[in-house]
Amino acid sequence: MATLAEPKPAEATRPTFSHWSEGLPSDDALAHIPGSRGYPLVGNTFTQLADPHGFTKSMVEQHGKVYKTHAFGGWNVALIGAEANELVLFNKEKIFSSEQGWGPVLDQLFPRGLMLLDFDHHRIDRRALSIAFKPGPMRHYSGALNSGISREVAGWAGPMQFQPAIKQLTLDLAADSFLGIPWGPEADKINTAFVDMVQASVAPIRKPLPFTKMKRGVDGRAFLVEYLTAETKRRRAEGGGQDMFSQFATATREDGSLLPVDEVVDHMSFLMMAAHDTITSSATSLLYYLAVNPEWQEKLREEFFAVTGGPDAGGNARPLDYDDMGKLELTEMAFKEALRMMPPVPSMPRRAIKDFEFGGYHIPAGQLCGINIYWTHHSEEYWDNPMTFDPMRFTPDLVKARHKYAWVPFGGGAHMCLGLHFAYMQIKVLLAQMLQRYRIVAPEGYAPAWQPWPIPQPKDGLQVEFKPL
Repeated sequence: MATLAEPKPAEATRPTFSHWSEGLPSDDALAHIPGSRGYPLVGNTFTQLADPHGFTKSMVEQHGKVYKTHAFGGWNVALIGAEANELVLFNKEKIFSSEQGWGPVLDQLFPRGLMLLDFDHHRIDRRALSIAFKPGPMRHYSGALNSGISREVAGWAGPMQFQPAIKQLTLDLAADSFLGIPWGPEADKINTAFVDMVQASVAPIRKPLPFTKMKRGVDGRAFLVEYLTAETKRRRAEGGGQDMFSQFATATREDGSLLPVDEVVDHMSFLMMAAHDTITSSATSLLYYLAVNPEWQEKLREEFFAVTGGPDAGGNARPLDYDDMGKLELTEMAFKEALRMMPPVPSMPRRAIKDFEFGGYHIPAGQLCGINIYWTHHSEEYWDNPMTFDPMRFTPDLVKARHKYAWVPFGGGAHMCLGLHFAYMQIKVLLAQMLQRYRIVAPEGYAPAWQPWPIPQPKDGLQVEFKPL
């Protein structure tokens, strides 16, 4: 059962969620907050699933930036805008629990991942795991990414569905860079288990009944736990390596103690999930915006040519050196704009563990809350012409003048994505290989429908053509 007590770092037991609605405030405690109960029995569940962004827009127009909605069996209080993002993500007063917000969705499949820890426990483990993102290991990942992406992208000439291709590539790269195992049958088994876990995390049936996605996900987790447990023990005995998993396996806390084996396993499986799905989504959206904005694609191509020297005498894309990552200013601005337009995590749940006030409303302890990143990223309050792709929004002067929490694709505060620099690196290496080889072309007037939730992806797989330069 989820409790409202702040977890202690080492000795606390992880709360379990027999049902996410346990301990919620009464309807009367929320009566003063405007909102919508929706239809009998189902509330606003299907309305939100059908068009989450349109639903949020409508609710803000009707009720303002604090409202409640009844969906998935209970009330959720939405806190909207940059100020709400700052309150929740910065979490100065330790009002909000990430563990108890995400836990009901992810706890069966990705328990104790870094995003599901709070306060001191989160701080201690984050500091231990940060060793995997120091310059030495990052340089190693850079080499693995360059070779792996080059090998795959070389065969992408012609028409293709980009999203399934990049999804498979990110899985293979995770096996290579994260786990340090070669592409092949072993990696395929891990990838299959991992995909089953990701699909189960958003399955409507939350019990592992036979033949359900949740059952396949739970079975996938059991396989992955067995594999990663044995590997953690082996890598500790052998002294580890430069891959991310080996770095996690040998990470130590502030007192010098190794992380428990089961926690290493949980952190690793969670990180693979977070990196795989978010990088797949963000790479797909960036490629779409570059395909339909060819002038920006050309600007980035010229930047890569200037930094790498362009393709070699044989027409092969040159690798992107780790020390050159910071020189790609336009590329980074374009990536940031794609993340604004299509944030890979459109909203974030939390649970209040203290009473608090926001926007003139009192929200009681125990209440499930959420911020909406997509709405903030598309609000005219913070952005001019927000539906237009314009990387120049991210010049240093404009960034400085804007609310710090108006752009939060990686979260913020203590829970800022630990792997964000790895994400930037992977995207830059990917673009270096693609733009030095191909001109990426979309059909005239192409505007695919996107599945908006839980992680955005084009419903048609993103139909583009890679034309060799």
